[in-house]
Amino acid sequence: MESTKRLLLRSGAFLLFLGMATGGFVAAAMTGKVNADASMALASHLNAILGAFMIFGLAISLQYLRYTDVGQRRLAWLIIVANYANWSVTALKAFLRVHGIDFVGEARNDLIFLLLTLLVVIPSLVGTWFWFTGFRKDGGKS
Repeated sequence: MESTKRLLLRSGAFLLFLGMATGGFVAAAMTGKVNADASMALASHLNAILGAFMIFGLAISLQYLRYTDVGQRRLAWLIIVANYANWSVTALKAFLRVHGIDFVGEARNDLIFLLLTLLVVIPSLVGTWFWFTGFRKDGGKS
């Protein structure tokens, strides 16, 4: 459990750093110094910050989950991948100026939709479901 907790804490800290650094991207997009959609750049910034705290939350709750070390590590990777992908794909969306919320027959948009679905939506749903259902009935007392 400790190595998974350390992985989560380091991953969360680095994602928080990336989120803070992405603030510069937001400013550049808002001032026109970078040709990107400022609203999507801001979404990327916030996705990283909120994702980091989601990762920290999982790290804190590991001790209360009924999963083995292997199961906890798999859950950790699902949550890490989903949150890093949410930050990076949303930043890419800002440059491509597409929303990617449905297939519309336009290659750039459809690529973003596919990336979001495979790397963010599915891992997030699976990971949060197993996180939620993985809590031990005894409250983590061994």
